[in-house]
Amino acid sequence: MTQRVAVVTGGAGGLGTAICMALADAGRKVVATDMIADQPQGQLWLDECRNQGYHFELANMDVTDFDACAGAFAQIESSFGPVEILINCAGITRDGTFKRMTSEQWHEVISTNLDSVFNVTKHVIEGMMDRGFGRVVNISSLNGQKGQFGQANYSAAKAGMHGFTMALAQETARRGVTVNTVSPGYVGTQMVMAVPAEVREKIIAEIPVGRLGKPEEIADSVVFLQREEAGFITGMDLSINGGQYMH
Repeated sequence: MTQRVAVVTGGAGGLGTAICMALADAGRKVVATDMIADQPQGQLWLDECRNQGYHFELANMDVTDFDACAGAFAQIESSFGPVEILINCAGITRDGTFKRMTSEQWHEVISTNLDSVFNVTKHVIEGMMDRGFGRVVNISSLNGQKGQFGQANYSAAKAGMHGFTMALAQETARRGVTVNTVSPGYVGTQMVMAVPAEVREKIIAEIPVGRLGKPEEIADSVVFLQREEAGFITGMDLSINGGQYMH
């Protein structure tokens, strides 16, 4: 059987790396995309992964640029075959209260976190439908479900991701393509662990299970949704937040 190709945007980030590793463990050919691909940090990331037994491909892709995404996917599919699994994981934060939020802070986050989902998915979805199999998983956030003080831009973008999921899922369901959202809560990535300890403790105090999530726990849910056996699940938003937000 031909190895299915999975693309993970933002794949060199903390959560993206865990997802790449879990997909590889599930037998997928993994291509990570990240803006650091052509920088020394990109080679360092590849080396670190290889030291753990993972031989990933790393491609440069500006997810905010539609034409750049088209070119990147053309190269990926020419080198490795059709993309049948897509994980939209790229994202940034530019936090600030709405009163002080600049137009640049708003548009940077909307462009990277939401426009990117169109820019990326557009180039693989028709091929998935034509072949009769595809899995799209959009990584949203707890704060896209409940909102968050100082994150009007981020919360709007992450909420919009699931609106996109629900609409596209209806268009692709009869063609063997599922589209789902995963909404993590606070996870112990490098970014979260860099938060001052006293702030982190306040966050943990609000999580009923009493701890941060593990990147591997989010990655395992992504692997479940991309399996062939998950074909009856589409348009769903899977909350993984330790009980911090229940609805």
